Amino acid sequence: MTINQAQEEVDKWIKTYGVRYFNELTNMALLTEEVGEMARIISRRYGEQSEKESDKDKDLGDEMADVLWVLMCLANQTGVNLTEALKKNIDKKTNRDKTRHINNDKLK
Repeated sequence: MTINQAQEEVDKWIKTYGVRYFNELTNMALLTEEVGEMARIISRRYGEQSEKESDKDKDLGDEMADVLWVLMCLANQTGVNLTEALKKNIDKKTNRDKTRHINNDKLK
């Protein structure tokens, strides 16, 4: 599935099952909540904190998909084509950082 197809699938789902999009501010709050849930798993599973028993069965991929879902909702609501935005962002990073990381002694 491409990013464009995913945005279309999210839009179709919202219009079929979700009745309507939550407003942008609500979705921004939901995005923050979903990122927090993903961060909790990563920080405890891969960081220095021990993982709580209640978190051990949580699916990191599912949490990432929740983040992506809400991000796509926001993109659809605000008219952002994420495929085009990502292409432009990669070009920006390439032009800005093409030698920055290669020449960073901290990364060697």
